[in-house]
Amino acid sequence: MTTEKKKITFIVNPISGTQGKEQILKLIRERLDLEKYEYEVIKTEYAGHAIVIANECAERKDHAVIAIGGDGTVNEIARSLVHTQTALGIIPCGSGNGLARHLHISTNARKAIDILNQGYIETIDYGKINGQLFFCTCGVGFDAFISLKFAESGKRGPLSYVEQTLRENLSYKPETYELDIEGNTEHYQAFVIACGNAAQYGNNAFIAPSASLTDGLLDITVLLPFTLLDVPSLTFQLFNKTIDQNSHIKTFRCKSLHIHREKPGVAHYDGDPIMMGEDIYVNIVPAGLRVITPEEPESPEHDENMLERTQEVVLNGIKQLNDEFFEGIRKLNR
Repeated sequence: MTTEKKKITFIVNPISGTQGKEQILKLIRERLDLEKYEYEVIKTEYAGHAIVIANECAERKDHAVIAIGGDGTVNEIARSLVHTQTALGIIPCGSGNGLARHLHISTNARKAIDILNQGYIETIDYGKINGQLFFCTCGVGFDAFISLKFAESGKRGPLSYVEQTLRENLSYKPETYELDIEGNTEHYQAFVIACGNAAQYGNNAFIAPSASLTDGLLDITVLLPFTLLDVPSLTFQLFNKTIDQNSHIKTFRCKSLHIHREKPGVAHYDGDPIMMGEDIYVNIVPAGLRVITPEEPESPEHDENMLERTQEVVLNGIKQLNDEFFEGIRKLNR
């Protein structure tokens, strides 16, 4: 008796991410279980094309759609698959890979294809920010502001993100926010308000270390104002999964959150910036997306060299800012 093959579609964003896609396509041809799967590969041709393709796959009730790209590609495909029987698969090759890392999907393409061959499926939550779907994190404040600057710069990679962060740090002013947490009102002057469905932004930067994709809750992290001297410890704790222990951090869990701020501005969802008004509504939608994940996850991948390089960039950045500060004082005294 012949078992009917499952139809899967690989969607490739040719211009996203940090890895060459042709090598990944070669590995798919070599390693994908063709006794289990019938597959096709479609390359996106314009912004939003992945949404159209994934919608068509879901309407056909295909088994899965596999994202080959970064967090933006994953978000576009995933939002088309919520509340359908078509599962999301990921071969991560972006600059952050937040959802893939949380799910222990390897950034090694060979291992990611092996996970597809295993075929284990888990159902996870997703979030909404003013109706816009997200799967890792969303929020307002400095991280949203940096997401906008990062997008405008055209540079990719975690170190570029850190450099951009240090460059803008001194000029950014924390805003005042009113948070309505399911009927309880709190006021904060905050640097960041991050809403986590997953634990991290990407690159193992854990902004909500205890977040779960299956608990039906948002993990909210409020970063209170801090000084430049606090940056090394905050950076270390961000990558060490201990930022919630910092004295400048407030955390809580909820199903929905209303954020009111004094003026419109930028917000972000899964790292993509978007302009929004004074009122922002965030909520969790439980058990809305089927995802192909490892059945028995390996230990999460940690790029120790990247952490060391990040810490080096932070320290060098602080030294540069310090030098510029004292150079400014010397010019004033001349």
